[in-house]
Amino acid sequence: MSDVSAVKAALKSQVIETPSWGYGNSGTRFKVFAQPGVPRDPFEKLADAAQVHAYTGVAPKVSLHIPWDKVEDYPALTRHAEDLGLRIGAINSNVFQDDDFKLGSVTHPDPKVRRKATDHLLECVDIMEATGSPDLKLWFSDGTNYPGQDDISGRQDRLAEALAEVYERLGDDQRMLLEYKLFEPAFYTTDVPDWGTAYAHCLKLGPKAQVVVDTGHHAPGTNIEFIVAFLLREGKLGAFDFNSRFYADDDLMAGAADPFQLFRIMHEVVKNGGLEAETNVNFMLDQCHNIEAKIPAVIRSVTNVQEATAKALLIDSEALAAAQHSGDVLASNGVLMDAFNTDVRPLLAEVREELGLARDPFAAYLASGNQERIATDRVGGEQAGWGA
Repeated sequence: MSDVSAVKAALKSQVIETPSWGYGNSGTRFKVFAQPGVPRDPFEKLADAAQVHAYTGVAPKVSLHIPWDKVEDYPALTRHAEDLGLRIGAINSNVFQDDDFKLGSVTHPDPKVRRKATDHLLECVDIMEATGSPDLKLWFSDGTNYPGQDDISGRQDRLAEALAEVYERLGDDQRMLLEYKLFEPAFYTTDVPDWGTAYAHCLKLGPKAQVVVDTGHHAPGTNIEFIVAFLLREGKLGAFDFNSRFYADDDLMAGAADPFQLFRIMHEVVKNGGLEAETNVNFMLDQCHNIEAKIPAVIRSVTNVQEATAKALLIDSEALAAAQHSGDVLASNGVLMDAFNTDVRPLLAEVREELGLARDPFAAYLASGNQERIATDRVGGEQAGWGA
């Protein structure tokens, strides 16, 4: 796409969903560092998400995590989001923190534990209906640590049974997004370890089941953009969890570790229609900000995704296709590198200005005084966190 007006239009219509847990205290298995001004409940999390949207203009959706974001009155939470110019995005389940789930949740050998886990997933569907959320996002920590610990194929049977029950509970306008992860916390086998396993289960379930690609959930050197292209081609890419990793599932700010990888992924998204509304790919952040301030870190992630998207939109697709068809390897690569090496910050500054926003959302937020205000106002109560 070389038409600058078309590029600007695509950037203005981009939607990036932010995670409620990204505004709370989070960290590693070793330590969660508390920070001043962290939200104390889901309502304050939404207030922080509204700040990100106010300065970027492209983050109107917020993922909730249950039970971290459990409230007595979900319609009230939904109205609060709407009053802030937001809407509720995906509902994320949690079947990995209870002691009962030590040996698994929906794949646990004990049917009573499996029932507990599946009931929680069904509860999340109820919350979808109460909040107007269209997406149920599922990630399972289920797996084994030692050879012989459990029946590998039997665990797949249990997983399929639970997924089928939840799938049947979904409404016509709801869908299930199945996430995968190579390893951790299980170290020998993981029950949904890769895109192929997730794809196979979604294919069997039906059209309301799609795959989530988390950019931190692969073996080192995995060609993530190939997975993206394949799933888009098959109509099975439901969502992204954007983050960065150096070693494993580091959950760092998107684009921080390997901006070229993020660009390559967004190239396949653009080329294969992933930005089109009818494709319905949900672009989400899944990050845990351990040492950096929460709102500025989410803003930085959003702008990093915007920059990668802008560069992908600037690729001269006609020149690329011509070089590819002629077998000119260097010319083909050169077209991509020209776009990647373009400084798109002035273009994005123009887009924001045309939307009535500050040209630099990160600097504008820091100058707003909001970070100091919430540190002063949010004293007392219990800060939100992921329970580690």
